[in-house]
Amino acid sequence: MTTTGAHQDAAGATARGWWWWGRRRSAVLDVTLGAVSALECAAEGVGFAENAGLPVPVGVLFGLVAGAVLVVRRRWPVAVVLVSIAITPAEMGYLMGIVGLYTLAASEVPRRIIAALAGMSLVAVLIVTFVRVRQDIASADFDPGPWYVPLMAVFMSLGLNAPPVLFGLYIGARRRLMESLRERADSLEQELSLLADRAEQRAQMARTEERTRIAREMHDVVAHRVSLMVVHAAALQAVALKDPQKAVRNAALVGDMGRQALTELREMLGVLRAGDGVPARGSVPLEAVGRAAAAAAGREVGAVEEGPCLDAVEELVEQSRQAGMAVELRVMGEARPCGAAVERTAYRVVQEGLTNVHKHAPGARVVVRLAHRDGEVAMQVENGPSDGGVADAGLPSGGNGLVGMRERVVALGGVFVSGPTDEGGFKVSAVLPVEVRGS
Repeated sequence: MTTTGAHQDAAGATARGWWWWGRRRSAVLDVTLGAVSALECAAEGVGFAENAGLPVPVGVLFGLVAGAVLVVRRRWPVAVVLVSIAITPAEMGYLMGIVGLYTLAASEVPRRIIAALAGMSLVAVLIVTFVRVRQDIASADFDPGPWYVPLMAVFMSLGLNAPPVLFGLYIGARRRLMESLRERADSLEQELSLLADRAEQRAQMARTEERTRIAREMHDVVAHRVSLMVVHAAALQAVALKDPQKAVRNAALVGDMGRQALTELREMLGVLRAGDGVPARGSVPLEAVGRAAAAAAGREVGAVEEGPCLDAVEELVEQSRQAGMAVELRVMGEARPCGAAVERTAYRVVQEGLTNVHKHAPGARVVVRLAHRDGEVAMQVENGPSDGGVADAGLPSGGNGLVGMRERVVALGGVFVSGPTDEGGFKVSAVLPVEVRGS
């Protein structure tokens, strides 16, 4: 046999579990106990053969066979106990009886069967001991009293049956407890694994959401500021020779907007560059930056940070006017405090609407409506048809602005509507509830 074949045979023996034994040392122990029991019964078989008038070899062979039954005690403990009870009248199998009762009590056999077999073994030993002691006293012509024989019979029967049964019950209960604890530990390990997987999924979802929010913020900043810069640059090019003073003003506006755009981008990117989630020096976190820092620091995602609000809508409209847009702001109702997230989202909706006009409807007249109602705030940016006499600024569009606005509004429990008007223009409308959880 080759080395590989030997390893395969060993692996096969382990997989089969050595017949009914789980480990090799268990098999060695049972075979040893069976051999000792067989030798004991063979020695006791000599006296049994003499008393029964049988040939001595028959008694020895009977003892060997009966004692060897102890080898199968783990597989068939009931059979081992029954054999030990059956050979008790022959005064054989004391080791088999003790080990068999212990194995039976420690096994998964129902308690009523254990009690019945233990009772049968107790009665058998009691009867045999009673008869044997009585015969010995009669042959010795000795009278110790009427209490001696029953007391010795009870003592011997209890001594041979009670300890193995009680010890076996204890070992069985301890084994079941260990198995229960092991199963519970395995269950807890599986639950911890599931919790770890869920935590990883939640972390991945949080990272994805954070990337989306940061992308929205960067889109808002870049799209609006750069759109105004391009419009002013086009106006600067048109009036550079005709009106130098106006060209200077437009150049100053372009510089201011560029600096504002760079400042806002620095605010957002400062946290992303810091490994510990702390903003870079001189940066003031916006919503996305604050959320990224909160997530990195282990705080609840959704913490409120400073950012643009409804009070800045008038300044936003004024910037578009300076870029040459004919825009009118109409505010209805009495302004009241709203949640920070609501005010930021309302500001971004107006900003995105004005940016779309700069990109797609140059020269169009625009009306911005802001209405404060009971329990909600509504905003609308509506423009008329584009002025064909105004040159298109050629601003690119990624098509993500309106999608991002819709996601923001819906996330706050609001309603977002956008689409063309009957007059050939376009409008962007949103309604947001004033009371928003977590705002």
